[in-house]
Amino acid sequence: MNTLDNTKIGVVGLGYVGLPLAVAFGKKIDTVGFDVNKKRIEELETYIDNSKELSTRQIKESEKLSFSSNVSELKNCNFFIVAVPTPVDQFKIPNFDPLIGASTLISTILKKGDVVVYESTVYPGATEEICVPILEKGSGLEYNKDFFAGYSPERISPADKNNIQDIVKVTSGSTIEAGKYVDEIYQQIITAGTFLVDDMRVAEACKVIENTQRDINIAFMNEISIVLERMGIETRDVLAAMKTKWNALSFVPGLVGGHCIGVDPYYLIHKAYEFGYNMEVARSARIVNDVMPKFIAERLALRMCERKMKLAGGKVLIMGVSFKENCPDIRNARPFDIAKELKKYGIAVDFFDPVVDKNEVQKIENITLAENPNLEYYDGIVLAVAHKQFIDMGVEKIKAFGKKEQCIFFDVKAIFAKNDSDLRL
Repeated sequence: MNTLDNTKIGVVGLGYVGLPLAVAFGKKIDTVGFDVNKKRIEELETYIDNSKELSTRQIKESEKLSFSSNVSELKNCNFFIVAVPTPVDQFKIPNFDPLIGASTLISTILKKGDVVVYESTVYPGATEEICVPILEKGSGLEYNKDFFAGYSPERISPADKNNIQDIVKVTSGSTIEAGKYVDEIYQQIITAGTFLVDDMRVAEACKVIENTQRDINIAFMNEISIVLERMGIETRDVLAAMKTKWNALSFVPGLVGGHCIGVDPYYLIHKAYEFGYNMEVARSARIVNDVMPKFIAERLALRMCERKMKLAGGKVLIMGVSFKENCPDIRNARPFDIAKELKKYGIAVDFFDPVVDKNEVQKIENITLAENPNLEYYDGIVLAVAHKQFIDMGVEKIKAFGKKEQCIFFDVKAIFAKNDSDLRL
């Protein structure tokens, strides 16, 4: 195994997780940031991050960092970090294709003494069950004799501007010595400290359970929102009252999408089945959170009916299409599902979002975003994502998109005062 002094890092996957890692390491250790997306590499070589996580200045500060889409540039690296997506398929079954692809790629250049650390969220045991055999087969090397592995779950929250060095890093290795080496490497960039565990499965479980726990708590609040709405009670008033108690949790109802909380629980549920256990609470939470777009659409449609507004031919503007505020990421973004439900009533839907990449939305969702929504045009407005631009715009300017005679304003995230909106979660 190598030492800190002769370590050269290769980060495979330069998305929301990989790029901040590569930039942080590139300030102290020779680092190659690799991605198969050539366009992404071209942008980063000119110090442009279209995910908007890092500024040009931040990327330029990493003087020991280079970018490449050519695998040969990784040959001199001996400490690999894999940060690729771990999605699910249409049946909610874990899709390991990105991890398999990254492991296969690294296996072609793996050398004796190398260490491969995975950060992608998986179920406990996946690193050794899925990835390690690929590394062995492709390299012809023996695991824990010729090369070693590690797992260190990512804890970055896109768009929250949490500096990676300020978040405690859980680390692990396939042997005691490998764990200590992995921990030492991460200590070079993590000022908040590291937490070394002695079993990679503990580190794997740590991350997937963190996200599943959040999913369950949000699901409960979504259920509460549905029940209180039927009782005619304002959910946010109840939450405000609850928060006067010191140990009340701060979860609120809302849309759950994205590449983490809306996906990761399925990895844990899938693995539990292998051990003969059906995680009913986690699965139920997924069902509740997945139904929220339908609930929002139904509430809007019902209110339109109550006001004698026609559904067929009606026009609704959805503001925000990313999975969370101030973030351009549209993976598993739930506003699109709201639109699908509204269209079942014959309602036409337009989308407005100044944060996301309009070309990406067109390519992935086949949707053309409105550059400037028409004034006094819509029967309903759904403020689905709490972008800062929308908050700064103010409620009056937002409502100006609606018809003067009447327009229903659904403030999903309860950004504005309750008297300013017709509907909220």
